[in-house]
Amino acid sequence: MSSHVAVLMGGRSAERPVSLTSGKACAQALRTGGYHVTEIDVGADLAARLLEVKPDVVFNALHGRWGEDGCVQGLLELLELPYTHSGVRASAVAMYKPSALEVFRAHDIPCAESCLSTVAAVNEKDPLERPYVVKPPSEGSTFGVRIVWAGDNEPPVGSDWHYGDDVLAERYVPGRELTVAVMDGKALGVTEILTDDGFYDYDAKYADGGSRHVVPASIHADVYAVALELSERAHAALGCRGVSRADFRYDDTGGEPGALYMLEVNTQPGMTPTSLVPELAAHNNIDFPALVRWMVEDAGCPR
Repeated sequence: MSSHVAVLMGGRSAERPVSLTSGKACAQALRTGGYHVTEIDVGADLAARLLEVKPDVVFNALHGRWGEDGCVQGLLELLELPYTHSGVRASAVAMYKPSALEVFRAHDIPCAESCLSTVAAVNEKDPLERPYVVKPPSEGSTFGVRIVWAGDNEPPVGSDWHYGDDVLAERYVPGRELTVAVMDGKALGVTEILTDDGFYDYDAKYADGGSRHVVPASIHADVYAVALELSERAHAALGCRGVSRADFRYDDTGGEPGALYMLEVNTQPGMTPTSLVPELAAHNNIDFPALVRWMVEDAGCPR
């Protein structure tokens, strides 16, 4: 058993508030389990802090850029510190959505039609038939995501866009929002996410009452089984380790069984007792402290 765990949280990405919540919840669960825990709000002095603290293992509760995209993972490799979640390559590929989509398609995992463009090009001419979705190539928590509907008069990418020149455009898939947790390569189950307006944006994810979770999802049994299989295949194709979460759109507008489309794989999903992955773990009789403890004992330097 690793006795001293450094929990990395906060950081400087747009997902800092979410990371702080995840990190504090995981730190408390580890303390309950008998670990000595040092919480680190990550800044430019991270390497020095880790050398000073000298943990046995690092629990990476960072979300978004610089924490989920291979950067911190590379630093931890250099310091030869075992850490939770996926390694450098899997983290980097999964975070950059165009690359992840290429991996999915190469492994026959269905995805919606998409293309990488620029802000100027998208605002000059629609890259896809409407409706379609525009999103930053390398952000999480639905930051910058917008559905471009037929008849919209506003530019597809507005003045509030602060995510660089590149834009990922994807065909909009009507239907339902599903997510699958994968632990040690094995899918734990399927959750359906319900929102009042059908759009699972930042507020729906994190505001009280913004969304409702149905565990297990009430969908056709064959589709449920396929969602599990595709999630395990995506986890393996990307080279993920530990826990990941696969997000889908499920188009059942023509009746069930419908069509599943992989959106993305999150290599460091939210980790509070009420987050999606812990909910599915609890559905498998794995409580939150046990889940966090398993992640620490599974930690390594996977590269």
